[in-house]
Amino acid sequence: MTDYQSIETEAELRELLGFPGELVQHKVIGIIDEHCRRFIAQSPILMLATSDEEGCADVSPRGDAPGFVLVLDEHRLVIPERPGNRRMDSLINLLSNPRAGLIFMIPGLEETLRVNGRATIIRDEHLLQRMEAHGRRPLVGIMIEVEECYTHCAKAFKRSRLWNPESWPAKDSLPDIPEMIADHVKLPGIGAEQVKTSLNESYTKRLY
Repeated sequence: MTDYQSIETEAELRELLGFPGELVQHKVIGIIDEHCRRFIAQSPILMLATSDEEGCADVSPRGDAPGFVLVLDEHRLVIPERPGNRRMDSLINLLSNPRAGLIFMIPGLEETLRVNGRATIIRDEHLLQRMEAHGRRPLVGIMIEVEECYTHCAKAFKRSRLWNPESWPAKDSLPDIPEMIADHVKLPGIGAEQVKTSLNESYTKRLY
């Protein structure tokens, strides 16, 4: 194996990369204020980071129409759990380790909103009913007791040009997802066409 030069301590890291400026050090707040509430109300997608009791990490997207996340007050928000593939990686992680990190995004806006806190899986009918969509209410939700809220700078989005359609690759050059899944699962009788049919059915009949 190749030997790599690795960083082992924060002191080494700070010596190499430095310290945050005064603005960055003071931008973290402990509540969902009006600015954060407005940001969340316009966000159609977030990334949810969790880890299990051993620290094995997972990041999973959650998305719906803007405003799909229910803000209860300055300290609590609820993410509806829409139908997925039933792996439930995030939910199972939260049962053993309730720490969660969120990144909210708004299309066209390069800054993002980060929220960290403690999560609880809830099934309160009166809350779930408020997050009903297309005539279906979620069976459970993820409540976050907020500990930190702060904006994240736009540098990653500027470098990647994520929201700039002119930078997007041609559609015929994109990865073939059904073929990728078929090659990964290696199940008898399951090829790219079967996977494509299954995905299309899931996307058209089981979004809610």
